[in-house]
This record gives sequence, structure tokens and C-alpha cells, in this order.
Amino acid sequence: MTDSEKLDLLLVKMQDMETEMQDMKTEMQGMETEMQGMETEMQGMKTEMQDIKSDLHEVMQKVAKTEMILENEIRVNIQRVAEGHFDLSRNLHDAMKPSSEVEMLAIKIRMLESDVKELKAKLA
Repeated sequence: MTDSEKLDLLLVKMQDMETEMQDMKTEMQGMETEMQGMETEMQGMKTEMQDIKSDLHEVMQKVAKTEMILENEIRVNIQRVAEGHFDLSRNLHDAMKPSSEVEMLAIKIRMLESDVKELKAKLA
């Protein structure tokens, strides 16, 4: 093999290497582009997570406020209603007492009237 052939062979190999290097460079640029896309997506995810945290914080505040309302207002109002109901029930019971006594007396009177009629019938 002559020097000229050796140089030609080296030149061909160098051109192959240059082509391979160019391909690698292109692949690296593609990977870089993909990495930038991934960074953009990650930034979007971070933003979404911040929004979710903010929304969750708002929900927690609303729940705490609702619990406070339940404790401080609704429970007290329910207790007042229950006490009022108890008073009304007691008043109704007290109001019904004479009525039930009157009914018992009416029954006793009917029984006595019946007894009197029987005695009149026996005496007659």
C-alpha cells in the first residue's frame, strides 16, 4: 500500500468520523431540546402544585371557619331550641294535667250515676 493510498484511507476514515461526530452533535441537540421541554413541563408542574397548595390552604381556612360557626353559633342555637322545646313540653304537660283530672272525675261521676240508677232500680 502506497503512501497515497494510506492518506486516502485516512481521509475516508476522518470523513466517517466527522460524519459520526456530526450525527452525535445532532443527537445531542435533540436531547438538549427534550431537556428544555422537560424543564418547561417541570416548571408548569411546580406552578400547578403551588396553585393546589394555595387552594388547599383556602379550603382548610373555610373548614376551620365552618367548625367555629358550628361550635359558637349553631350548637348554642340548637341548645336554645332544645331548652325552649323542653319548656313547651313541660307547659303542655302542666296544661294537660287539669284536663286529665277532669276526665278522671267525669268517669267517676258516670260510675256513681250508674250506681245510683242501679240503687233506684232496686228500691223501686
